[in-house]
Amino acid sequence: MSPAGPAWPRLRVLQTLWALLVVLLAPWRLWAIKNTQECTWQVVLNNFETVGKKDASDRFVDQEPLYTVDKVFSQLVDAPIDPDEVRGLVSGKRERSWTCTPLGSGHLPTLSLQTYLGFPYYLKINYSCKGELFNLIPRYFVNVPSRPLWYTVDQAPVFILGGIPEEKAILLTDTNFKDFFLVELSIDSCWVGSFYCPQTSFTATIYDAIATESTLFIRQNQLIYYFTGTYITLHESNRGSGRWVRVLANECIKKLCPVHFHSNGSEYVMALTTGKHEGYVHFGTITDGRVSFELLPRQRSVCNGILVVNCSITWAVFIAGDYNLLLLVEIEDPSTRKYFQVVSYDLVSDYLVVLYTIPEFIPDARGLEFLMVLGTESYTNFPMVPKGMSYNPYNNLLFIWGNFLLQSYNSKNFIYLADFPKELSIKYLVNSFYGDTAIVTETEEIWYLLEGSYQVYKLFPSKGWEVHVSLQVMQQSSLYAPNETMVTLFYEDRRLYQLVYLIDNQQGRLVKRLVPVEQLLMYQQISNDYLLERQGSHLTLSFTNFCPFTVMRLRDLPNPQIYTRQERYRAQPPRVLEPGGFHSDNSLAVYQGLVYYLLWLHSKYDKPYADPVHDPTWRWWKNKKQDQVRGEGGESVGGPSPDPPSPSTCPGTVFAPHPVPQDYYFYLASNWRSAGSVHVDMASYEKIYDLKAENELPERIFLDKGTSYRFSVFLTAREPEPLHGPSFQLQSKVGLAVVLADPECIEAVVKEKVLVNRNSVLFWVTLSDKRFCFDQGISGHHLMKTSMLLKVVGSSGHCFQNTNQGPRMQGNLMVPVLIGCPPGKRLAFDITYTLEYNRLQNKHYFDCVHVDPEMPCFLFRDIFYPFFLIQDLVTGDSGSFQGSYVLKVVGGGPTLDTIKEYSEEDIYRFNSPLDKTGSLIWTTRNTTTTEDSAFNILSHNSLGIEWLCMENSPCHDTIPHSIFASEFFFKVLVSNRGVDKSTYCDYQLTFQLHIHGLPLSARRAFLILMVSASLFVGLVILYVISCLLSPYVVKVCNVLCWKINNIIAWESYIYSIASDTGAFSNTSGIKSGESSGGISRVVSKVAGENRTDTKETLRKKPIS
Repeated sequence: MSPAGPAWPRLRVLQTLWALLVVLLAPWRLWAIKNTQECTWQVVLNNFETVGKKDASDRFVDQEPLYTVDKVFSQLVDAPIDPDEVRGLVSGKRERSWTCTPLGSGHLPTLSLQTYLGFPYYLKINYSCKGELFNLIPRYFVNVPSRPLWYTVDQAPVFILGGIPEEKAILLTDTNFKDFFLVELSIDSCWVGSFYCPQTSFTATIYDAIATESTLFIRQNQLIYYFTGTYITLHESNRGSGRWVRVLANECIKKLCPVHFHSNGSEYVMALTTGKHEGYVHFGTITDGRVSFELLPRQRSVCNGILVVNCSITWAVFIAGDYNLLLLVEIEDPSTRKYFQVVSYDLVSDYLVVLYTIPEFIPDARGLEFLMVLGTESYTNFPMVPKGMSYNPYNNLLFIWGNFLLQSYNSKNFIYLADFPKELSIKYLVNSFYGDTAIVTETEEIWYLLEGSYQVYKLFPSKGWEVHVSLQVMQQSSLYAPNETMVTLFYEDRRLYQLVYLIDNQQGRLVKRLVPVEQLLMYQQISNDYLLERQGSHLTLSFTNFCPFTVMRLRDLPNPQIYTRQERYRAQPPRVLEPGGFHSDNSLAVYQGLVYYLLWLHSKYDKPYADPVHDPTWRWWKNKKQDQVRGEGGESVGGPSPDPPSPSTCPGTVFAPHPVPQDYYFYLASNWRSAGSVHVDMASYEKIYDLKAENELPERIFLDKGTSYRFSVFLTAREPEPLHGPSFQLQSKVGLAVVLADPECIEAVVKEKVLVNRNSVLFWVTLSDKRFCFDQGISGHHLMKTSMLLKVVGSSGHCFQNTNQGPRMQGNLMVPVLIGCPPGKRLAFDITYTLEYNRLQNKHYFDCVHVDPEMPCFLFRDIFYPFFLIQDLVTGDSGSFQGSYVLKVVGGGPTLDTIKEYSEEDIYRFNSPLDKTGSLIWTTRNTTTTEDSAFNILSHNSLGIEWLCMENSPCHDTIPHSIFASEFFFKVLVSNRGVDKSTYCDYQLTFQLHIHGLPLSARRAFLILMVSASLFVGLVILYVISCLLSPYVVKVCNVLCWKINNIIAWESYIYSIASDTGAFSNTSGIKSGESSGGISRVVSKVAGENRTDTKETLRKKPIS
């Protein structure tokens, strides 16, 4: 079971034992780089006081107040956590469930991230709950037939299982049935029986149940429902189970058929109709939680397409790689008996074709293990009754099953497997998709088939099963009881499990237990292949070993990460300095917070400008080299590292003025004197790039264009037969076969080296891509599924190896191979080397006035030489992009806030060398163009880019906003789509480029020149005029000043005379006339003297 959720963007359900596994599959749904939904990790730290008191794990649903979170995270003194970020994340409205499990302080968890489809993710750790919402009474399970478990492989976050008799209930689990809920559903159960719905009875039982990544489907009677809520609330009795929507309400649905794998950005489900739309299939598509159905075929029914009157579709299989349906069609011919055909329907061309007609009777194999069905063989009197089909997209193996088993690798030529008895009827198949198939019959028998072989083994009931159960009872195992009923059968991590209802001491319970396939086969082999020989007076028991080798080892295996594409981080839990060694609520909160922050750095690393150090944790340590941060009490919770973390600004933190020795903190922790009784060694939080192979083939292999995977197989023969002669080579029964599912796309080269003195053979195997079976695609998307089967001849079902985890089958190894652009590879702008190379070529470098270290500037008049990196986020490799690419300016603006997207027409005008409208933004001296000559093709050896900003381009005549030169922000798209033949990867990078020093247009420049010149000339003329007229101006000013002073003096004199004469006005009235005349003469005289003095002063003053 794999994680995701409908309401949360690709929520992943994770399982934690002692290793914390975080899976990045989707978004397994990134269908375009810039269409990715932004996701944010949410930290919810709740109910600390009750952690671990009720059970080994607790489920958190109530959000803790902010001050509590601050108090806990304040202990992360030397951790690279910004408190503002923590507060912002914790205070978000969206909640997430966390599990706090007591961890022994001596354990070292490894945090693993898988980026199969490379996208943002949510952290969700599994939770477990006590009790059920619905009682498990015996009648729900005792003597109830088992049913298949259907889900989208590696995608579905929960499993659901119907089949509860006469109850609208399903079993729900998000832990692969380690725990579960029995949920009663609130569905209407309307009866739609009519003349076009030929169903004679009504039942409340839910028969078909399918879990996908984003929704759930069930069928009850002829009705289909799908779930529209969130998985976290599905089990809540007050609201969760009522969010079911009926779909295809006017249709009669007789069966749901699952599609086990997602493809093309969607998941699928198929509904087979009966009644008025008999011969049609409702093809359901689930994309981002939206469900839609289409009636297929589009033009006419299947019956009309294959030219029959009456037919019925029994089963449907969707092959995503070819985008067609395989239909198992039952045909009723009035003149003959019923017969079945395999019909192919192409969803693109709407074309129907009959691929194979199934024989009417079972072939007579005459003691053979298998028989090629050609139509010329003899047949028995047992009719063939097909019931369903199963398809493995990795090896193209198609099974048709009923009371027989047919297999085919091309859907046209079939092989009859004669080991399965024709008296039995198969109810369903369970495929691991790794080379193993389990078969469940109508009588609840379990059979096993190893793909690539033709032998079918009976596991239950069998002698091997009896031996195994006897040993388990002797060990008092609680997983077995005298009275038990199998509920379902499924694969998990390549191992077969049963869900069984046990009744022991009148107590019923539902348990999940392992089906030990290897042990059962070993027990059967021992019980069947033995020999009793008499030696003297007693019998001697001897066994025959049919395995052709005694030793099989895989050697020279490369490091797996480059092929499995798994990103791994090491995150050691805090050391708990308590006698019991168990984690407390605070230590668990600290650990989960640190893990969260590490994953947040991982998600934040995806940015267009490449960091100088290719590691997501680089920003964790970059700002600080040697200083240690001291917490309250003078202690640092942090630890040593070659490049320590940035100082934390958590409350209560002080900074050490000098580096604190690493040994000091280790000494405190060793003596249990660390603050809070918790010690965190931050140096142990790192990304793992050098994971070594563990003597086994990887879980899957990703191959890019022309890449290969090489290893060796060492086999020691059991019965060597030396052949003496000139070459003296070992003639052995050991033979190695490599079976390829698609030999036209991949090839395998096997070289043999015989080691005579060691009775062994060494095989070198090289698996390579042929370079022409896949088009370019986004990293981790639309991959072609194929496989390699490594098989030692004669080893199937006979060779086993004892390991610490029990016996393991040997000699038959299937590895899925995914061809295309591997996940975790991206294109980034190499700003560091670009700056260095541009400075070297242009002999200078001028940055902007206002420097932005995250986005350096480039000068308009300089030739621009861009360089790009291919960053492998899995292996840590980072190298120059050597392929070809097309560069386009797709947006821009004079400021970051005014950047706008250009239309397709504008993009062509601004970037195409064929443009005749004078709109080009840039040009290059390279002459290589695309096939239609629309755009230039560049590479790392290109001659650079010259900025033009022609008259009709958006960057032409940009007005500066200050005294500094104009600047412009370009939004640049770089893509190698259709021009790079060196890789399957369709790299697309969009980044912003800051250009400054843009010139003005000629008109605006001339206008500015004229205005500037006019102002300058005017100022010069004004200066000259002022110099020439300055003496006259001074003279006028002096005269003016004299007149003003004269007026002031005259008024003062008049005032003083008036004051003196006022005293004699009464006594000298008789002489007033004379006095008046005297005063007038005196004033005139004084005025004349002043005038004479002024003239003399003017004569004596020189002209300046």
